[in-house]
Amino acid sequence: MESMDITRIMKYLPHRYPFLLIDRVLEIVPNERIVAIKNISMNEPQFPGHFPNHPVMPGVLMIEALAQTAGVLAFRSSDQDVSSNSVIYFVGIDAARFKRPVVPGDQLRMEAGILKVTRGIWKFAARGTVDGQLACEAELMCTLKQLD
Repeated sequence: MESMDITRIMKYLPHRYPFLLIDRVLEIVPNERIVAIKNISMNEPQFPGHFPNHPVMPGVLMIEALAQTAGVLAFRSSDQDVSSNSVIYFVGIDAARFKRPVVPGDQLRMEAGILKVTRGIWKFAARGTVDGQLACEAELMCTLKQLD
């Protein structure tokens, strides 16, 4: 089992501020599972508009954070070299559910496990929790591609 700091995460994902939504990988077991965290801060760019008097992390960003977590696991588990010419495309979401709001000051703990890999499509079971309470969950699909 290994962990990753932000510098190493950035070697696996092309995302950068303000769209890199993983702060640290706590555990990663290639070809099995990953646990990562996102610290939610009031100074993030979505909060002035979502919502001005009641800041809530948008559900679409929670799903994106889960997808990025799954993407790190896919890259770490694959035979492909990580390079600026590699990208992970998000290709599907099933059974997405939102169970509690995520707000500034929370730490979103994201877990993803590989369900299957078929013809280059990875399918993951993913969930996000805050203080042990389920915040969101979904089945996510992605594929790794080499860019020209």
